[in-house]
Amino acid sequence: MATVQERTDRSAAELIALEGRFGAANYAPLPVVVVRGEGAYVWDVAGGRYLDCISAYSAVNQGHCHPRIRAALARQSERLTLTSRAVHNDQLPPLLAELCAYSGQEMALVMNTGAEAVETAIKLARRYGYRVKGIAPNCARIIVCANNFHGRTTTVISASSERQYRADFGPFTPGFTIVPYGDAAALRAALGDDVCALLIEPIQGEGGVVVPPDGYLAAAQALCREHDVLFVADEIQTGFGRTGARFALDLDGIVPDVIVVGKALAGGFYPVSATLASRRLMELFGPGDHGSTFGGNPLGCAVARAALAVVVDERLAQNARDRGAELIARLRSFAHPRVKEVRGRGLMIGVELDVPANRLATLLLAEGLLAKDTHETVLRIAPPLVVSADQVDEIATGLERALARLD
Repeated sequence: MATVQERTDRSAAELIALEGRFGAANYAPLPVVVVRGEGAYVWDVAGGRYLDCISAYSAVNQGHCHPRIRAALARQSERLTLTSRAVHNDQLPPLLAELCAYSGQEMALVMNTGAEAVETAIKLARRYGYRVKGIAPNCARIIVCANNFHGRTTTVISASSERQYRADFGPFTPGFTIVPYGDAAALRAALGDDVCALLIEPIQGEGGVVVPPDGYLAAAQALCREHDVLFVADEIQTGFGRTGARFALDLDGIVPDVIVVGKALAGGFYPVSATLASRRLMELFGPGDHGSTFGGNPLGCAVARAALAVVVDERLAQNARDRGAELIARLRSFAHPRVKEVRGRGLMIGVELDVPANRLATLLLAEGLLAKDTHETVLRIAPPLVVSADQVDEIATGLERALARLD
């Protein structure tokens, strides 16, 4: 009998039913079974082609199956895949140097998933609070913003204001104070001698592609400096060109104390994340204080090096800026009665509707477009950064046709 992996003749309905029978229902995916991807497109089991406007939530900024990254994966997989950090490997040191050169930070700590990188930043901030700022033991607070999304570990959801992320998962990790996003006065009021960090997304992605008011991020950084509080930027979704800049904070001229990155760092081939900061901060960690068996493994590092080189060499941030401006202008020109707002930066775009956005996502399937809803009424549009002007037209045209069928 053929195994699931060997069989290629199952229909989408069969595969979806199989997943429903044996898999936990912790996602509500679109009814599409994807089997192949290239550039900005993916193909389903029946051969149907879709322009991918999800991009694995920015993990495939470089496009699906980029040949340079694929070649790096293949080469390294034949040499060495994993050692753990019990010994050195030849791929981690150059990745660290290249990440620091790209980010402008002095040191990096490489992990696997975005949530792990956020956890790293939380531990770093707390250690700073105790060892440098002098906060009383076990009293350090980290300020976060309402509507945030930093991951799904127990500690990270303790910092969330989203009821579903927290329901029946307590008790929660203490030490987080939630303030409204975009409200500098509320941030000022929450600051105190026991605060060690502000953890913030420059644009709230999962929260509905929420762009903060002009000047807010600069004001937040100034308040952090005034109160000896670390400004920790979660650029997991916004980094590596997504917003039309190297990092989203570049658009506001801000250099954070700590940057958290992931997703596009490995171009969709392998989970790689990192926390970057100054030497002064990173040297607060010593052997045994933090780590991961797979963090900094040679296969992941080789992939990440190639993925980072593609972002730079192919000028993906510039393409995101140009194509994003075109797409936002097209979407705003529709003036459809169901569309309340089109917002975003670069190719991180949210279309807010006055009806559930999953209805529009479903209609888009017939137009050959994959897009996903968030926060019920927001449709996220975030194609790979390799998208062309013709493909931007394809997205806009398909959206316009789908909106015409939205009642």
